Amino acid sequence: MKRTRAQESRSAIEKMYITMRHLFTRGSYKPMGISGESLVNALMVLSPEIYGTITDTEKIELDGLLYVMERLPRGIEECRYVRLISREGYETSHLTPIVPPKRKRNCYRLDDHVMYVEMTRGRSDIYDILTHLTFLYIESKKILNNSTDPKGKISQNWIMLEELVKKEDAGEPFEKEAASAYLSHLIGRTFEETKSAVDKFEKSSNSNSLFSIVYHMGRLALEEQTKNLDREISFSATLRERVGHHVYGELWARRIKLALDEHELLKRPIHVISANLHSVLNTIYGHQLLSLKSYEEIEKVVMDISVNAKSNKGKAIFDYAKKHGFIDLPDESGTNIGVQIIDTALLEKDELIPGVKLPKEEEKKPVFVVMDYAFGEQAYECFDELLKPFNKGEKAIPLNVESTSIMGKAGILYGGKGDLMIPNSHIFEGTADNYPFKNELKKSDFEGYGLGVYQGSMITVLGTSLQNRDILTYFMKSSWSAVGLEMEGAHYQKAIQSASKIRRSIKSNVKVLYAYYASDNPLETGSTLASGALGMEGVRPTYLITYKILEKLFG
Repeated sequence: MKRTRAQESRSAIEKMYITMRHLFTRGSYKPMGISGESLVNALMVLSPEIYGTITDTEKIELDGLLYVMERLPRGIEECRYVRLISREGYETSHLTPIVPPKRKRNCYRLDDHVMYVEMTRGRSDIYDILTHLTFLYIESKKILNNSTDPKGKISQNWIMLEELVKKEDAGEPFEKEAASAYLSHLIGRTFEETKSAVDKFEKSSNSNSLFSIVYHMGRLALEEQTKNLDREISFSATLRERVGHHVYGELWARRIKLALDEHELLKRPIHVISANLHSVLNTIYGHQLLSLKSYEEIEKVVMDISVNAKSNKGKAIFDYAKKHGFIDLPDESGTNIGVQIIDTALLEKDELIPGVKLPKEEEKKPVFVVMDYAFGEQAYECFDELLKPFNKGEKAIPLNVESTSIMGKAGILYGGKGDLMIPNSHIFEGTADNYPFKNELKKSDFEGYGLGVYQGSMITVLGTSLQNRDILTYFMKSSWSAVGLEMEGAHYQKAIQSASKIRRSIKSNVKVLYAYYASDNPLETGSTLASGALGMEGVRPTYLITYKILEKLFG
């Protein structure tokens, strides 16, 4: 019986993860050697949407390359050796950390050849970076092939690119259009496509120029072929020892509980919200400071903050918040998840948001613990630790958790960017783990605001960069009736159900609220994550979900 493309793709994902686990346990591998060949072949079979033309033998995937470079440390394309490490004390060294803006982690360039990358977010983070690096090595081989003839002779285009990159490094002027012409032959793209890509890379805050990236990717591939200077990826012993043991999640959760204890908030009703670190703050304190009358007025204020660089409303709200029950806890643990605590007993108005009254008794006034977005399996690690009782001396003090709310970004299978997904279950891809639950939020809560709203199951995927059209179409059109995909939902729900149903560390009837807004549509050409950020399209769904969470909990 012939397998469908969806089945082949599922097998490719499974093969990639088994291979990654094996290589991680082994400690090191050569990405273009026999060990790395299995990853390369599986990624080629899978052909994820985010990596566009990865299977084309000549064309370099430019949008996918920019997406990857914004999530990897600047200059990684120049390094022959990449070592993934745990937090091992380099933050106290003289080395200056390199922090990618789109995937915050400390990275250290030791010399011209070696890059160390801190992995503190668990297995999902490791799989994510290995997938990105495998993509880079596939593209580097294309550059090598486009730079040499069948006999291995270097082309004139490569020689000219090398000279131009040397000029760029020395700060000397060069003709950009001529450089783009040489480059276009090496990346298998038209002159017009190349010029456009060069401009996009110039605007990136993290990436080197496209000329430099292509040159160094090709150089390492050429040196590997002609001088036997193999590239290598390795994993430190400490990283292999710590992964899966909640080392960073435990540090992160304890700091939150210590802060709650210090401010005598442990016995108050606690509402945990996983979201960004601006929407709950601006929604509650924007109303408190400016006496806003409706959601529409709140949206107008945050739109002004978002588009008007000279607006001082954002700072005014933050300064006001610090005087009225707002506690900021920037991350110190290594999780890269900042936290905010909001004590509503210190609010000036008796309304939380327009029309929603707070309880009069201080002991009943809610406390919000707002945590920034987690990454994949890290969601389970952090939530599992947070929902455990607080150990104070010999006493174990349970947290009075009334609700857990998750607002997330997700890929949508219907509609487009900015539309909403309201899940009724999470299906963990590649496993038999499925999590149906009662969602306090409903589709009807969000209708009438000009956004598409879709209700159904959500697929919790092993990695957004591993999804292709065939798998997603199967989940959407089969009886799974999926409306979107994301990376954390099943992990959050696993922690919530463990804490409430099995360990009994929180109430068994804890309220659960989930809503996602679409950051991309992986089934729509030009709308994958590689097409760019949401920008202003994300303001309304972000704040509408935040408002509805607060309204649903206390309205």
